[in-house]
Amino acid sequence: QVQLVESGGGLVHPGGSLRLSCEVSGTIFRLYTYGWYRQAPGKQRELVATITNGRATNYADSVKGRFTISRDNALDTVFLQMNSLEPQDTAVYYCNAVNEWNDARYWGQGTQVTVSS
Repeated sequence: QVQLVESGGGLVHPGGSLRLSCEVSGTIFRLYTYGWYRQAPGKQRELVATITNGRATNYADSVKGRFTISRDNALDTVFLQMNSLEPQDTAVYYCNAVNEWNDARYWGQGTQVTVSS
């Protein structure tokens, strides 16, 4: 069974940084495109960033230049480095995996990020 387990969320002040991790198990890590999504209260879930097995990346305009998505195939882990955090970044962040061959999709449980003074 494919499992995505997230960690790294928490409470930070504006301008602070967090690094989220998504550990993947139960499948071949490199076969997937991975993404980070977030959902704020009362809002729809939105794409934050994606990274392919070839390490092509895509970012939402709202986080471009502040967030960096990366993957470590040896550790079966996807990261989201978040710098210069703003209150509007407050949301539950979800890790997502999409199989590049059969389009199977999986989600993590979500981790809370709160940016507040």
